[in-house]
Amino acid sequence: MPAISTPDLTDAHPAAAAIELQLSNYGAIRQFGGRAVTIKCHEDNSLIKQCVSEAGAGRVIVVDGGGSLRRALLGDMLAEQAAANGWAGLVINGAVRDVDEIGRTEIGVQALGHCPLKTEKLGMGQRDVPIAMGGVAIAPGDYIYADNNGVIVSKTGLL
Repeated sequence: MPAISTPDLTDAHPAAAAIELQLSNYGAIRQFGGRAVTIKCHEDNSLIKQCVSEAGAGRVIVVDGGGSLRRALLGDMLAEQAAANGWAGLVINGAVRDVDEIGRTEIGVQALGHCPLKTEKLGMGQRDVPIAMGGVAIAPGDYIYADNNGVIVSKTGLL
């Protein structure tokens, strides 16, 4: 994928929407993009674990964790599995853990924050459903672009 500049993309494509959250980069890949696979869950990363075990084909997992910072939805083992299976990255409205290890993993990860506590694995949540995050509606298959400036969403490919 060519270099991503979300400011340049939004200048050229005003219909692209910016997620209005102060997400931070955690992965070793600082610019990433791809088609969205959506997950809605709260303090349970069962669906994320299942998703990263599949072939990613350059897609981006977008997780609406409800903004909870009480439990980490992603840790080093899941990030490493996602990278190994070809996911471009994850955008998480929630927390991650194992920050130093994720920072050395060749995957893009943007999240709201970090927390050392793992989640319960209760099999709760929904996958491939429309979600809303930071004032933006995101549907499965939308295009996601992320860099140090933020995360944008588009119904059509911008690169």
